[in-house]
Amino acid sequence: MKNNKIMESKKVWFITGASKGFGLSLVKQLLAAGEKVAATSRYVASLVKAVGDVSDNFLPLYVNLADDKSVAEAIQTTYNTFKQIDVVINNAGYGIGGSIEELTDAEAREAFDINVFGTLNVIRAVMPFMREQKSGHIINISSIAGIAPGIGWALYAAAKFAVVGLSEVLAEDVKALGIKVTVVAPGAFRTNFLTPDSLVMTKHPIDEYQDVRSIHARYLQMDGKQVGDPEKAAAAMIKIADEDNPPVHLLLGEDAYSRAMAKLASLDKEYRMNEELSKSMAYQG
Repeated sequence: MKNNKIMESKKVWFITGASKGFGLSLVKQLLAAGEKVAATSRYVASLVKAVGDVSDNFLPLYVNLADDKSVAEAIQTTYNTFKQIDVVINNAGYGIGGSIEELTDAEAREAFDINVFGTLNVIRAVMPFMREQKSGHIINISSIAGIAPGIGWALYAAAKFAVVGLSEVLAEDVKALGIKVTVVAPGAFRTNFLTPDSLVMTKHPIDEYQDVRSIHARYLQMDGKQVGDPEKAAAAMIKIADEDNPPVHLLLGEDAYSRAMAKLASLDKEYRMNEELSKSMAYQG
């Protein structure tokens, strides 16, 4: 899918986690439209092979997102090569399944390093360039799990909740600087998210968590059968990057929309149920 406006605008894009999933779809569509793309991966050879493009518009970069120096060097190389950075898409991340009790501190911290701190490292590194330009668009990919989480995915949901929260505040912080922010919450798409390359499951399951095991088994059976088309998701993200007033929140997928609306209704009901108690906290001294 090509967008005529994209063909005219010729932006410079910086995309993390570009060797597979949404990242790969984005890179291929953008290069096909003649855009300039810096794409990151920890496995550059795999990235280049997957993209299959050797034009001057494509800049493959090795990046360790958990290392702020590595991230800063990649951003600087992108700017040195293309002389501007217009759109950043923080796509890199992975899933982690298990109850909190079943996952180690090291596993939790590693998940946050990529899903949250990697995003923060990219934002910190690119902001000086966007402030100088007085323009730019940061798109952070969260998940519907960051809005309406499900059983068995507590740490993944926590990381994706963090991405939603930091994006909402960042949008307000940089609005006056001419910079836009969107957080994307996809549902289930037919990527490799449910494969061992992108999903870590607890190595120490506890027998009592049978509901968690059942949910995980059901999710893993969905691999390759998800209803969402990643090419359409990529095209949607490209489209909003070309809008004058893009949304701060973007749901992708009918399942994501339904889950978000159900969560919204549930919150409304629960908050109102305790309205009198919530409002009775004023100091009476």
